[in-house]
Amino acid sequence: MIVLGLTGSVGMGKSTTAKMFAEEGVPVFDADAEVHRLYDGEAAKLIETAFPGTTTDGRVVRERLAARVFGDPQALARLESIMHPLVRAAEKAFLADAAAKGAIVAVLNIPLLFETGADKLVNAVLVVTAPGDMQRARIFARPNMTEEKFKAMLSRQMDDSEKRRRADFLIDTGHGLEAARAEVRTVLRQLAGKSKPARRK
Repeated sequence: MIVLGLTGSVGMGKSTTAKMFAEEGVPVFDADAEVHRLYDGEAAKLIETAFPGTTTDGRVVRERLAARVFGDPQALARLESIMHPLVRAAEKAFLADAAAKGAIVAVLNIPLLFETGADKLVNAVLVVTAPGDMQRARIFARPNMTEEKFKAMLSRQMDDSEKRRRADFLIDTGHGLEAARAEVRTVLRQLAGKSKPARRK
């Protein structure tokens, strides 16, 4: 089974592209969705211990947690030290299940793939990109977005140009949905043609 890491900067269209892979019958693991699930479950106690007052009824109140870690690198690192091992364990379970079901390709949709070193755990990386003005327009269409929040998001992420340089595959979502869907199918055809998946270095 070939493990494809899907990543890209904020506002580039990762979730839409991941959905396209799922629509082609490819099992997809969504790291952000797993984080939200963990916030409502096993991570809540650990987060409450590290950040008292950020949970209610055994669930993380995301707005409270965001307020505690925003602009505080040490607090963010503490949160990541809690969440990354839990998400990694969920990824391993997902891949084991996909392999057991005979999947040829499985996708890990991980926003901070390069930043967390998770690119070393996959066979190939697909970077989702888009023009900068389109990225900005998408982000500022979100509720309560500010310039400060936008800059903080970008500061946590590797520059788009560097991600593109490291990619094995690129999908530019700036050309519309059908063009992106065609590129997804091209990537799958190329991956299906690989006899043995190589581990990234």
